[in-house]
Amino acid sequence: MVAGAYKTSPVGQKSYKNGFSAKKNGFAAHEKEKLKEFKDSFVEEFEDTPFQVAVLTYLSYFFLILFGYLRDFLRKYGLEKSKAPKEHGNKGFVPLYADFESFYTRNLYTRIRDCWNRPICSVPGDTIKILDRASDDYGWSFRQTGQSTKALNLGSYNYLGFAENVGSCAEAAEEAVKQYGVGGCSPRHEYGTLENLHDELEHLVARFIGKPAAMTFGMGFATNSTNIPTLVGKGDLIVSDELNHASLVLGARLSGAKIKVFKHNDMKSLENILRESVVQGQPRTHRPWRKILIIVEGVYSMEGSIVRLPEVIALKKKYKAYLFLDEAHSIGAMGPRGRGVTDYFGVDPNDVDIMMGTFTKSFGAAGGYIAATKEIIDHIRGCSHSAAYASSMSPPVAMQIISSMKMIMGEDGTDKGKKRLTALAENSKYFRQRLKKMGFIVYGHDASPVIPLLLYMPAKIAAFGREMLKRNVAVVVVGFPATPLIESRTRFCMSASHTREQLDKALEAIDEVGDILQLKYSKQTKNLKA
Repeated sequence: MVAGAYKTSPVGQKSYKNGFSAKKNGFAAHEKEKLKEFKDSFVEEFEDTPFQVAVLTYLSYFFLILFGYLRDFLRKYGLEKSKAPKEHGNKGFVPLYADFESFYTRNLYTRIRDCWNRPICSVPGDTIKILDRASDDYGWSFRQTGQSTKALNLGSYNYLGFAENVGSCAEAAEEAVKQYGVGGCSPRHEYGTLENLHDELEHLVARFIGKPAAMTFGMGFATNSTNIPTLVGKGDLIVSDELNHASLVLGARLSGAKIKVFKHNDMKSLENILRESVVQGQPRTHRPWRKILIIVEGVYSMEGSIVRLPEVIALKKKYKAYLFLDEAHSIGAMGPRGRGVTDYFGVDPNDVDIMMGTFTKSFGAAGGYIAATKEIIDHIRGCSHSAAYASSMSPPVAMQIISSMKMIMGEDGTDKGKKRLTALAENSKYFRQRLKKMGFIVYGHDASPVIPLLLYMPAKIAAFGREMLKRNVAVVVVGFPATPLIESRTRFCMSASHTREQLDKALEAIDEVGDILQLKYSKQTKNLKA
């Protein structure tokens, strides 16, 4: 056997220790032809940051740091009164947080905190009511004014508009409360499984995804962070996209497996890591890895990009690795049937070993799922910390998922689900194309419901959010460390509940604010208009 080669067990042999059973994967000629067509047609736009904008952004942070340290010096000697919040009541104790490490928070975050953490007092539908608030300590804490602002909602993950308090889904959830109460009050390993709810939900999810079995969990973040360690451990290798979600990163770290990171959606980078890992094996000993697990997302929530799934599957088969696909933002929102990126690309779900997703976005609920072979699901069911220690999914949440999923599948006897899928796809493409024609730099794929618009400079993060709210449009603004230092942005999330008139109103406001803040950096506008 070649040193460092990928080690597998006999075909069909169960591995109760890690939940995987080995299998031989081929790559037929027609699949190669299909892959070539995909490479030629797949287009994602990531326009380079204009040089002058990058320089100005770096200069902005330079002066922020310079004046931040100058003011810290003045405060130290009592020459300036500090307006930043401080820890009180800890005399004689070591501070709970390091003052130096809170430099960024002290000098930037608290100054624009009014743009984040805004509470709402309505469902996160096409419009929301935002509670107005004021601060007496420079943005560290807030008090409610008793008033609210009604705004168009472009910041919620309510992709298919199921986050409603009226309609068939809400009525089904209400009936579940009457019959089962509001909580299971027990883990799945004990008395937390309700046969007519949790079992039905898991069978429905498996059928919807196209996998033999599935297991659901009460929290989307924990679906990744507590279950990845049940699949891989010491002696295994995780190959992770550099922009994977924090839950995937935490789960990978908790597993104890070796982690290697490849450039975002870069298949050459992924293949180089896989090839080197197979040839070299483990560090120092050069023994073969017990298994290699590739972890990617369907839609990346900060980039609006879609995983190059056919190419990832081709590499997975070539190097005999396993594939973990996180569809938190793509399940329900992608594909003609709402089945996620496998549906969008026409890929066989059996080519993806582990399919994970959440119910917090497209289904208007909470929690997550993992779908795979029965052997893997049985292993997770027996070993997952979420199954053993976390309370089971609440009955109304489970019923909300069941009713919304059946509507998407058309099993409610109507075409409402199909109309929502069509509306989301049309809204996403329309909104993105209009932004590009206006001259904004927009990231991602046309089919993605997540549409990031680049702001770059730190001062424009707060300015954009505040100016849009003045025009009764609620947006999410994002900066470092959630994004690269010079790539702060606002992230629009489309919904099937948005009407064309609402989107036009939002675009008019964005166009106006873009002119005021000089955000139209794109050099491709002329080509689009032509």
